[in-house]
Amino acid sequence: MSDISTDGTNLHVAVITSRFNEEVTQKLEEGAIATLIQHGVAPANITQFSVPGAFEVPQLAQRLAVSGQYHGIVCLGAVIQGETAHFDYVCQEVSRGIQFVGMTTGVPVGFGILTTETKELALARAGGKKGNKGDDAALTVLEMCNLVQAIPLPGQ
Repeated sequence: MSDISTDGTNLHVAVITSRFNEEVTQKLEEGAIATLIQHGVAPANITQFSVPGAFEVPQLAQRLAVSGQYHGIVCLGAVIQGETAHFDYVCQEVSRGIQFVGMTTGVPVGFGILTTETKELALARAGGKKGNKGDDAALTVLEMCNLVQAIPLPGQ
């Protein structure tokens, strides 16, 4: 089982993108969508959603996961350090919320939430010299979708 596929043929994938820090998050979204299509997900099988900020991503991910309409969900956002502890609280709760969705629903959820000290560092990870973490989150979802489908649960 070490060579799990990233083939997206016949998969339905939701992509949730935070609008906060939109210059960064749009690049993450573009990378994720391109990667999904490159790996066989039909454009018609990709549904895009937009939420105000990263904090709202887990709530929508939970709703989409329990809807039964998606094999996987890509979560994208950018939380950039400010002058207060707000950054720490948002990062922790978004991470915890996204993990909770995957753990409680069994639907693969890709973590494409950047948590950086500066906008420049975020842009470097959104298609810049550090790659595109939207690509990485999409690939993770594809691999996990195939892995989950390859391991039947009792009674299936």
